[in-house]
Amino acid sequence: MTRRAATVIVVLTWAFGGGAPTAAQGQNAAPGAQEPAATFKSGVEAVTVSALVRDRRGKVVKDLKQSDFQVLDSGRPSAISDFYTGHANVSLAVLLDISGSMAVGGNMDRGREAVNVALSNLMADRDEAALFTFDSALQEVHTFTNQLHRISSISLEGKPWGTTSLYDAIAKTAERVAERSNRHRAVLVITDGVDTGSRMTPPQVSYVASKIDVPVYLLVVSNPVDNPNHKLAVMEVTGDHQHPNSATLADLARWTGGEMALSSELEDATKALGDLMGNLRHQYLISFEPGTRPGWHPLEIRTRKKNLIVHARSGYMAGAARTGR
Repeated sequence: MTRRAATVIVVLTWAFGGGAPTAAQGQNAAPGAQEPAATFKSGVEAVTVSALVRDRRGKVVKDLKQSDFQVLDSGRPSAISDFYTGHANVSLAVLLDISGSMAVGGNMDRGREAVNVALSNLMADRDEAALFTFDSALQEVHTFTNQLHRISSISLEGKPWGTTSLYDAIAKTAERVAERSNRHRAVLVITDGVDTGSRMTPPQVSYVASKIDVPVYLLVVSNPVDNPNHKLAVMEVTGDHQHPNSATLADLARWTGGEMALSSELEDATKALGDLMGNLRHQYLISFEPGTRPGWHPLEIRTRKKNLIVHARSGYMAGAARTGR
């Protein structure tokens, strides 16, 4: 079965003040030296990658053709076997953090609002969404449906509690959304970014998400009082980290081909989510034959036009290193 690109919408922090890390800032960064605990199916006939292209001003480029792209698999050119561009239905898994840290500074209320904003950007009866929550464990609040009002009307009452297993929850949600049949698939994580209980490191989750073709998008929420300098906060979250165990949420987003936004105000989150959902519909889907060497394959998708920046995941797993679910 041909694997389709899935899009993990990375955790969007409510402190929107900067853009997502560019593909040029670590397109080939390896997602980690350690094998994650979770394993997935092998026997892939094709690798399909979702790619978002921007110009130097950050504007999304929508008119490229197959001949405009190049695929480098472990540094070697690979022929594109299938190519798709254009509007397509979206499968969106919304993952909301309800752990104890979200009770601070009104972040839980911001999270609930962000769920409704994200759903309002989907097309009823065409797109589909599911709602998951997590603290110490992942919970499915509502399964995938195109009756979006059924999700937006759900009241997530009660005080947040428990420890945060953020990276574990992202990995498990990515597995669920990867099973959907729509061309564009994604996980949107809404969290304050505090992780106290995960058993997996950020590089390991990136590794898992890349294997199942799921880009991750990040919305991180915070109280304006706690985040008076948005630009500084972005620098702290997206700074360079050489050791795999010190990778950040921004690294996770970049490795999976996703993006991250920070926001403390509802209007900022509204704009970020609107841009995100629009971008999902303008991703290019690029397929190619996987390499024969088992293991991790660094991947670079680039255009022949040198002034463009491609956002895509940084690699994939090949061979019999994976088992069934």
